[in-house]
Amino acid sequence: MQSELSIAPDAVTAEVTVRLLETRDLARWDAYVNAHPDATFFHRAGWKRVIEAAFGHRTHFLLAERGGEMVGVLPLAEINSWLFGHSLGSLPFCAYGGILADHDAAWRALDEAAQALATQFKVGALEYRNQAAQHAHWPTKDLYVTFKKAIEPEIEANMNAIPRKQRAMVRKGIKAGLVGEIDADTTRFFQAYSASVHRLGTPVFSRKLFRLLKDEFGDDCEVLTITLEGEVISSVMSFYFRDEVLPYYGGGVDAARAVAGNDFMYWDLMRRACERGLKVFDFGRSKRGTGSFDFKKNWGFEPTPLAYEYFLVANADVPEINPLNPKYRLFIQAWKKMPLALANVVGPHIVKNLG
Repeated sequence: MQSELSIAPDAVTAEVTVRLLETRDLARWDAYVNAHPDATFFHRAGWKRVIEAAFGHRTHFLLAERGGEMVGVLPLAEINSWLFGHSLGSLPFCAYGGILADHDAAWRALDEAAQALATQFKVGALEYRNQAAQHAHWPTKDLYVTFKKAIEPEIEANMNAIPRKQRAMVRKGIKAGLVGEIDADTTRFFQAYSASVHRLGTPVFSRKLFRLLKDEFGDDCEVLTITLEGEVISSVMSFYFRDEVLPYYGGGVDAARAVAGNDFMYWDLMRRACERGLKVFDFGRSKRGTGSFDFKKNWGFEPTPLAYEYFLVANADVPEINPLNPKYRLFIQAWKKMPLALANVVGPHIVKNLG
């Protein structure tokens, strides 16, 4: 409800007003996002429903208006966990976020409104997951990078652009007889994804999350599953936004490694994107110093740092809630030893507070 929004008077800048997104605004919000040059899939209004329904978190999707015209948006979600702290961010569970605005006045109004909310809620920190730095004096987290590359117009050109050793892995999967299939639901995807994150010692997201994503975003959320003689090898859930494809969640069963299942999976996705005439393959974010980072570099993608910025309220330092934090090392090792069936039950209750 609009009345829930409490903004300091100076958050209304140069006749720009800020209020909460309402149901009547959904189409306008997405039209604005689709047209804005700096927008991402993670700015779409559908994330409000997904985050609320899948995780139970409060969202605060802010829109800026001038004279009744939408001039900026800022999707925010609040996580309040006794274990991992209290935060407000744009946007938890998403690679990118931050303010979209038509001009400085709208940008300032949204920024001031977000800081006012963070102060009102007494969070530890307000986080913007920007692709480019916006606040020169805010503390940042130099951990995440993103990998993007242009898709060549011809399939063979994309194959030849893959470095030799990685290309050999793709051809290994082709030679093994792997087949890619588009799934209408997320059943087979979850089988491959949950097995993969369990091996990494990471709590799994709930089945409900993936069903909600597919339901909310429709054809813009696609599941590609790789099989061998009818058996699931690997699977990836990808998001489509304008002329980009973004493989976001994925993984493979134990048998995937022997037949280069993940390598073939990303190639098959790239091949399909080429056939659709898409222009950009967004391999998504990775943490420096991880296997995911190295894997994407092996494909010939170059990392671009992500400017995650923090407005500290109750916290003295930038939060470090990620698997590279040494304090979580014992937890990760113990999680790997937990039976998969139990991990799939317990995991969603933990990971929903990680963001």
